[in-house]
Parts: sequence; C-alpha cells; structure tokens
Amino acid sequence: MSWSRMHTMIAGLGLLALANAVALVGVAYNRAGEEAKLRLTQRELSMPYEWQRNRDNSGLALGLVWRVPPGEPADAHDYGWRYGMGGEPGWLDKAKMEALGFDTTVVAYSDRSRARYEKQLPREVLLVLEFDGPAYRRSLELARQSLERAETKLASRPGDRELVGRVKTAREGLEQETRRSSRLFTVDAGLELEALRAKYPDRSRYAVVRGLVRPAGVDERTWKVGGYVSGLSIESINVPFDLREVLGRIAEISDVEKRDKVPYEATVAFGKRLEPWIVEAVKKQM
Repeated sequence: MSWSRMHTMIAGLGLLALANAVALVGVAYNRAGEEAKLRLTQRELSMPYEWQRNRDNSGLALGLVWRVPPGEPADAHDYGWRYGMGGEPGWLDKAKMEALGFDTTVVAYSDRSRARYEKQLPREVLLVLEFDGPAYRRSLELARQSLERAETKLASRPGDRELVGRVKTAREGLEQETRRSSRLFTVDAGLELEALRAKYPDRSRYAVVRGLVRPAGVDERTWKVGGYVSGLSIESINVPFDLREVLGRIAEISDVEKRDKVPYEATVAFGKRLEPWIVEAVKKQM
C-alpha cells in the first residue's frame, strides 16, 4: 500500500469518526431537555415507506402518522374517510402564508402573478402537532355527520344502489376514524417557538416540529391564496434495541386497515432541537 493510499484511508476514517461524533453530540444536546412528550399508539406511528421497501435493513424505525384537518364535506360521498398525510388545511390561509415569509401578492385574473406565487420554493417552518384534541374530534364528528346524511338520503329512496354504496362507504369511514385513523393533526405553523408554545402550552397534547410548507394552487374561481403542508423534516424515528420486541411486529404491517392488530402505546419525546425519540413502549391488549 502506498503512502498516498494510506493517508487517504486514514483521512477518510477520520472524517467518518468526526461525523459520528458530531451526530452523537447533536443527539445528546437534543435529549438534554424535553420540549414535549406525547403518548402515541399504533395509529400515530408506522414504518416509513422507504424502510418498508428496504427489508435488508437490520435496524427498525417508525414514522409519525400525521394529518391535516379536513374541510367541510359536501356530502358523505365526497367526504368518505379521506386518510393520508399532507394537504391544504384551512388555517394555512393568505395571512398565515405571509407571516411565514411567502410573497402572497396575487393579482386577480393575472396568470403571471399566480404562477409567481405557486412557483415559490418550500420553506422549513415550525409546525404544531395536536394529539387527540379538537381537530380529531371535529374529524370524528364530520364522519358521523357523513353517515347520518347518507342514511337519511337512503331512507328517502330505499333500494337505490348508489345510495346503498354511499352508506357503506360512510359507515366504513366512521369505523376507520374511530378505531384506526391517526389522531395527530397539524393545527398551526410559525417561525418562533416561544410564540407557538405560548399559544399551545400543553406539552402532553401539542408538540412543535420542523416541517415544510409550500404555496398551494390558486383557486381560479375565487383567487384564494393558501398553503400546502408537504411533510415533516424528520421522517423516521429509530427504535431502540430494547424496544424492538414490543414494536417489531408493526414493521410487518403496512396496511393501515390492520394496524390495530398489534396494539401498543409509545411515549415519544421531542427535544431541544425539536427532534423526536421513543422513550418507552408497551403492548396493549386487543
């Protein structure tokens, strides 16, 4: 081995050691204080998609399953039981986007100003996650109302196949919302942690995390300006080795319909850098 190759290898190992040291220091600093602590379940934690694809990965990680508050549904068929992460919450309006640093100047009937707004790059901001609070209760109530409307329409036209299907969809939606859907919602955004924490002081229900927000498409009918929550900056949470016995089975289940087959509770803390880690986890009886 030549001296140059040996020096290159030593330098590479040194950089790797330095990077690991920096990462460990960052983890230690983050865990030096708890900014919030939430008691979540299999409804709010699941294996990230990229980990599901890479089955050769010997580690285990879970991701936060979060949602945006639903809008007002037109009827049961429109509402169904929409489930997923990301979207255009009503609270992310023009005033909020402007407060987050976006240029919200859009001249009605001007395609150029609309395009300029929509092409702005996403920004990392602070997002407020609410667990099992008003946003979830509203979503649950909307699911109930959807079923009631569908059943009322069916009662006026018994035997109508389309309405029978809508009742079935609405009933499944209420079941999904009640037993399986995540109760973790994005309810606000800002740039200053202190201001958000003053507004949401309950650290067992509200956690502040970093996430991405981008402009949403401008509605050409109303020229209404809003935003879209794209995702969280931290996509996965490593599972400690001593908790894999409790949380390991969730890695085998990617179907949200089956998550309640492996019930558990996990305490997730958020540190000084607003990054989460799993403190403890226990199995629950079905």
